[in-house]
Amino acid sequence: MQRNCKQNNCSRFQPGGTITSANVTSADCLSNMALLLRTLARQGVCLSRPHYGVLYRHAAPMGTTAKDEMNKFWAKNAKLNRPMSPHLTIYKWSVPMMMSITHRGTGVGLSGAISAFALAALVLPGNYPYYLDLIHSLSVGPYLIGLAKFGIAFPVSFHTYNGIRHLWWDIGKGFRIPEVYRTGYTVIALSVITSIAVALL
Repeated sequence: MQRNCKQNNCSRFQPGGTITSANVTSADCLSNMALLLRTLARQGVCLSRPHYGVLYRHAAPMGTTAKDEMNKFWAKNAKLNRPMSPHLTIYKWSVPMMMSITHRGTGVGLSGAISAFALAALVLPGNYPYYLDLIHSLSVGPYLIGLAKFGIAFPVSFHTYNGIRHLWWDIGKGFRIPEVYRTGYTVIALSVITSIAVALL
């Protein structure tokens, strides 16, 4: 069936099955298309017909569960000896990978800590010197205070130094593998040195 809709010349589809050519508007073309689809639907064109099986032969049977389909999927992969995609339990860990995860973790931790500190400053009674004196009155000892300082300073310094490293990457520098490892070790060393210096103050 060939229909021409150029220059509003469209083939008119009659309910009886005959096709006549006439000059019609675009709205007539659309109505003829709708009439054609309705006629095909009345003739029983559906996916249940055997000759339309190509459209649904890959669909999962309605009686199977998701677990059954996953078992079939893994059995097929094992039969074809397909490699398994890397994930945390089998992937070989590296310095860039650990630094990437640590960067995200310190970012989330710092955001949460700053938000909690701001919320506490709003809702708790008293002011900052009062709580600072309260901490000093606990007599926790210099080692525990130094450890707490290190625990606060390391995420800040690491996230800052590694953020500078990411800015260096943003300008297209330092993407070679030796440079990635060298800058990574530099960030770790600077973070530890800075944290120790803050803890000793």
